[in-house]
Amino acid sequence: MHVRSIVLLCALGIVAPAFAGQDIDVVEEGGIRDKWMLKEGVPIAVPVYPPAFAPRKDAVCVSVGYLLKADGTTSDYTLLKAWNSASGNDDEPADGYWMAFASAAGDALAQWRFQPRPEVKQATPVYTVGTFVFGGAAGAPALRDHCRIANLTALLRDLRGASGRRVPAILAQLDLRDSGLGQR
Repeated sequence: MHVRSIVLLCALGIVAPAFAGQDIDVVEEGGIRDKWMLKEGVPIAVPVYPPAFAPRKDAVCVSVGYLLKADGTTSDYTLLKAWNSASGNDDEPADGYWMAFASAAGDALAQWRFQPRPEVKQATPVYTVGTFVFGGAAGAPALRDHCRIANLTALLRDLRGASGRRVPAILAQLDLRDSGLGQR
């Protein structure tokens, strides 16, 4: 991950949760489905391509980490990985580029609502990731692969251990013990 990506982590890590002393489980993308489901009647919001960069017509993907709180709302949006078709990597082609796409993803995530599955007795917060694709709809599955995070726990551990870098407060709250799949 490039240095500028870590800087974006700080800029997008907006809210520090009040979970002092509580280790929050980390769950790979899609791994929440065994304990959480979409809240009935609430559609999944999708991000809007940032208007400032629409003339570029780049195909873009971003993976944004987020906290799924016990009440089913989301917070603590953090850009973890990004890619664009213009450069073929995570280089920022223009000032504010990654922040614009990450903010659009965060705006969509802020509208998501979940509820615990009926068999879950007590909902607990988890930290997970969502991957969003902008443009390039015909090649969306391949585009998503550029931002796929193979081991979320390992990536977060690396970010938390990045010396001399300010990282979002949420990272200190996460349970980053290795469980093989980044889940426990």
